[in-house]
Amino acid sequence: MRIGVPKEIKVHEYRVGLLPASVREAVAHGHEVLVEMGAAERQGFLDEDFKKAGGRIVESAEEVFEQADLIVKVKEPQPAEIDMLRQGQVLFTYLHLAPDRAQTEGLLNSGATAIAYETVTDGRGRLPLLSPMSEVAGRMSVQVGAHCLEMEQGGQGMLLGGVAGVPPAKVVVLGGGIAGSSAVRTAVGLEANVTCIDVRIERLYELDQMFGAALDTVYATRHAVEEYVTGADLVIGAALQPGASAPRIISRDLVRKMKRGSVIVDISIDQGGISETSRPTTHAQPTYVEEGVVHYCVTNMPGAVARTSTQALNNATLPFVLALADLGVVPALRADPHLRDGLNIYEGTVTCRAVAEALKMPWHDAATAIGA
Repeated sequence: MRIGVPKEIKVHEYRVGLLPASVREAVAHGHEVLVEMGAAERQGFLDEDFKKAGGRIVESAEEVFEQADLIVKVKEPQPAEIDMLRQGQVLFTYLHLAPDRAQTEGLLNSGATAIAYETVTDGRGRLPLLSPMSEVAGRMSVQVGAHCLEMEQGGQGMLLGGVAGVPPAKVVVLGGGIAGSSAVRTAVGLEANVTCIDVRIERLYELDQMFGAALDTVYATRHAVEEYVTGADLVIGAALQPGASAPRIISRDLVRKMKRGSVIVDISIDQGGISETSRPTTHAQPTYVEEGVVHYCVTNMPGAVARTSTQALNNATLPFVLALADLGVVPALRADPHLRDGLNIYEGTVTCRAVAEALKMPWHDAATAIGA
């Protein structure tokens, strides 16, 4: 199979679908890999590195999309990329379609097959291709949140871990999954006062066992959310509903009750965000102030640490890329129900129930659509 790796064009996105080590594996399996010139240059991986791995460098994204059967990316396709997709071509990347009708309609009209990293599952119901970036975003959320608390960023001028004689900041993490627990780990390490709120008792028990007295765990009720959010200096939104829009946990009225100069870091923004006041931002302009609260809502947070993020992502995605290329797309989807969970768009239909429900579009069962 001919695999294509274009350079990402989203603002300040420096990750890449396949690194040289992954290209080498694909070539060893008998596949041809086309890589757009300069695709990973900002990470320190040069075109020569891809050539040594057996890849072929092409000058433009147009060449990649025109020649490749399988397109491997990181972020959702931008409008110019959607225009280059064609009938029968396969796109394997993060999509986050639930809050994005325009992208969904563009993919449906393209005739391409779109498989989303974020809805691929494993035998335990986990999201193995989302987890690496959730871990990165969770750890980053505390770093950027601490920065946003500084006066020059619009924050209240608080040091996250405090100092002798001065108490630390209060950090509230909404959601205890991979992103949330990673945020907790970093915040605890910086000696903040940390609380994690989740609706799953069993998960709160696990977190309690992991962090002990360094973490307060709270069962999620409206009362608890209001009490802890209004008292927080830094709120991290890490709630997830696989494939669907993120739950709106924080209302505008609740934001108004928060401390002036406090901070919301909304990791869930790529699925619509957990706050009514959240709206997507970029690394070029990552923050804004609304209702007196600093909001950080960058939709591709891990792109800021592209080298770490790409390596972690490739570790998770490579086996699926090889399966798609080795077996062929439809046979691979038929053979692996967990990969099939990633199928969001097929032959002009929505095959992910959560996306269809979020956008009020017709849904077609993925297994039926591919004849599994």
